[in-house]
Amino acid sequence: MRVAAIDIGTNTVLLLVADGGTGAPLHAVAERATITRLGEGVDRTRRLSPAAVARTRECLEHYARDVRELGAERVAVVGTSAMRDTKGGREVREHVRSLFGVEARVLRGEEEARLTFRGAMSGIAIDARKDLAVFDIGGGSTEVVIGRVEQGAAHVAFAASYDIGSVRLTERQVTHDPPTGKERDALMQTARGVFANVPPLPDSSSPVGIAGTMTTLAAVALCLEHYDGARVHGHLMPLAELRRVVDRLVSVNLETRKRVQGMEPKRADVIVAGGLLALALLEHWAATAVRVSDRGVRWGLAEELISCP
Repeated sequence: MRVAAIDIGTNTVLLLVADGGTGAPLHAVAERATITRLGEGVDRTRRLSPAAVARTRECLEHYARDVRELGAERVAVVGTSAMRDTKGGREVREHVRSLFGVEARVLRGEEEARLTFRGAMSGIAIDARKDLAVFDIGGGSTEVVIGRVEQGAAHVAFAASYDIGSVRLTERQVTHDPPTGKERDALMQTARGVFANVPPLPDSSSPVGIAGTMTTLAAVALCLEHYDGARVHGHLMPLAELRRVVDRLVSVNLETRKRVQGMEPKRADVIVAGGLLALALLEHWAATAVRVSDRGVRWGLAEELISCP
């Protein structure tokens, strides 16, 4: 069966078209990622701006053409933090209905966390006997999940969504370019406070980080001239390497950051906050390394579509 899964995030709209069957691994036919910054200004206004909605509508129109041309039999669309926390999402939901013939499902935080976990583990060799920790630093929220995958099914012991992400934290606390030392300290203090009650890291495991913040940091660490999901997916980053990358990015201005090899230019303005969020969580866990996954909610959603009767 061929399915299409679309994740409308605060910063990025993601599309996965994949083939699969019950009990068989998913095979990606096409993947798209478009930064539309739907959540721009949402933390202040609690409303989607007309410009952000227009950018997202245009992106969805391109994705609808891809879905039709590739012949997806089932389609699912979800919205995450920006659509969950704001007014003005009706126009986006109506556009989804007109383009794809399905309702856009606005995920609750814990539901997003569970789909994150299910998708993140796809294609990574894991020990099914051990619990694993997965985190997703989005634009508007961060999800943390602890659990295991057994016989293709996710068994979650802990799942939580925190109202803090790379876009939201940047808009709240960064006013200088590059951020000042005081701003960096304030970002870390905020993140440490939010993650203070996250359960300990399961024994003998490296946490798995997904989504644009972590894949971008991995691409910079790998000095990728062009993004290569196959090289990023499963990449193990020692904490010291991650810290060096974040220190490098926080020390230069936005224009220089955009030109760093491996950087997605449209993510350069929020990558510092995202990187500091990652460091704060990994330090809370006393983790020595993090494994990066190029997969997430859209992969969990596609698996859900395949398994539906």
